[in-house]
Amino acid sequence: MESSLEMDSPVATDSDAGASRTLIERAYAQLRNDIIEGRHLPGDKLRVEHLKLHYGVGAGTLREAITRLVSDALVTAEGQRGFRVTPITLEELEDITQLRLHIELEALRQSIRHGGTAWREALRHSYEAMSALEQPIQREHRPQWEALNMRFHAALLSGQQSPWTQKVLRMLSRHSERYRRYTMGLAGAARDVHSEHSAIFEAAMAGQEARAALALEAHIRATPDLLAQALRSGSFTLPNGHDGGAGASIALE
Repeated sequence: MESSLEMDSPVATDSDAGASRTLIERAYAQLRNDIIEGRHLPGDKLRVEHLKLHYGVGAGTLREAITRLVSDALVTAEGQRGFRVTPITLEELEDITQLRLHIELEALRQSIRHGGTAWREALRHSYEAMSALEQPIQREHRPQWEALNMRFHAALLSGQQSPWTQKVLRMLSRHSERYRRYTMGLAGAARDVHSEHSAIFEAAMAGQEARAALALEAHIRATPDLLAQALRSGSFTLPNGHDGGAGASIALE
């Protein structure tokens, strides 16, 4: 049933508007997470009439949430034909990787130079919380680990003072996460993520800019390198073009 908050009303109150924004934010966050987690596969058509029931919101609220995801480049608008989850390609991943390296390595250097005691303490705390779940990463803990991993990387780069750098990096991180989830399931893709993080953390805490930058670069490059290797060998195919509808996608886990 369509929420009354979706309807135009000359007597709408501030509390109504606030509740509507809350519904949009919740739907946006849930849908974004389901795209990143692969519950909606790359190339999936997002059918508003089906999905509004799954997310428990009206069609207007869901369209607003999807429109925000178009701005995030996680969803592609198809004119009058609706919306699809943005496809993934190795070329896009390489582009994202190069941009991340360009921004993150400089942000790391600036953080090491200018980050004070508060930065070091925040970095240590985030590293310890993340480390508790990644030796090794268990499937059931992966969503929690992903949040802690993002928190660690944000803390690592938080010593620099550019809010726009942080905004851009958050967007790039979400896109990188779409690809990383596939590398975690690749056969033979042995990777010691904890050792990678430890090398970055220890160098950053010791104030060793060059060593920390090299460790971070290797860490960022690991995902595209693994995917490229799997694609070349034929052991993995990027999951684009699926159009099984909302029910089929949401069931994936």
